[in-house]
Amino acid sequence: MKLLRILHLSAPALALVAAFSGPAAPVGAQVELDQQQAFLGYVELLAARARGEGVREATISRMTAGLSYNPRVIALDRAQPGSTPGSPPAFAPYYRDHVDAARIAGGRASLVASAGIIPRIEAEYGVPAKIVTAIWGHETNYGRYKGDFDLARSLATLAYEGRRRELFADEFVALLKMADRGVPRERLYGSWAGAFGNPQFLPSVYLRLARDGDGDGDADIWNDRADTLASIANYFRDAGWRRGEPWGVRASIPATFDRLAMTPRLDAPSCPRVHVRHSVWKTVGEWRALGVVPQAAIGERTQAALFEPDGPGNGAFLLTGNYRVILHYNCSNYYALSVGLLADEIAR
Repeated sequence: MKLLRILHLSAPALALVAAFSGPAAPVGAQVELDQQQAFLGYVELLAARARGEGVREATISRMTAGLSYNPRVIALDRAQPGSTPGSPPAFAPYYRDHVDAARIAGGRASLVASAGIIPRIEAEYGVPAKIVTAIWGHETNYGRYKGDFDLARSLATLAYEGRRRELFADEFVALLKMADRGVPRERLYGSWAGAFGNPQFLPSVYLRLARDGDGDGDADIWNDRADTLASIANYFRDAGWRRGEPWGVRASIPATFDRLAMTPRLDAPSCPRVHVRHSVWKTVGEWRALGVVPQAAIGERTQAALFEPDGPGNGAFLLTGNYRVILHYNCSNYYALSVGLLADEIAR
């Protein structure tokens, strides 16, 4: 019992150990028992950290009661695609899947349904309604699927597994702080990786950026349209969205264009694999002088980078600083590009 005394295991954890203190279990069952005991010990460490950061004991007990290790979450995490050497996959299939007729129609219907609140949100946060709506559509198809994993169980499991321990330990403690602020336990379900609600925020993002968009005292990003849209807009404002600037525009490129001369010479401080596919930055006027012609309105002095997702001759874009803001939401060229294109289609 030395380990139990050191970790100060809670009553539920002690009860679980006692329940298995009889005859030796089969090897597989014993492995599962040992893992569960170790998991519960680690949860106690997370609870101690939350306690030290001011979370009330009643909240900790309520949020950790009955938690168990979830092997399915780990399997899903390990199945995530990593970096694959060689050429990136084509953008066109991704575009067809994420900027489809149903999602465009859903976005337009959402704009109509949001007509009474959108002007105020745009005025306050400076982020276009079409961008905010496109994020909602991309993340959860306008709230149709938000995830049904217990967030406390998922985050504790991911932190215990250890591959990204610091990230998920922080998010587990943030989740307990959400509960301590009064977020009901029944809302705390979402994706296997810990994101939740209409915009798929992580707990730390919710604590920092979720907003009560209708003044009812509850930042309900699970069920409330005004709260959802205001919270996404606040995220983008916080990430540096520039009022009045597009995310990017389609562009045409002359056959004689020298792409090698446009190769960037500096590494990006974040998302380097994403930005390495972009050109150097120039003003739109400078791009025009090189024969690159924007296909939509954009200021001549706007700084932009050139991007050809499927290579020369298969479509090109001039991307602004606001494209980089979309990348804050998900560090993927295809994600950011499809969000921008979906937004444009919704507003068409």
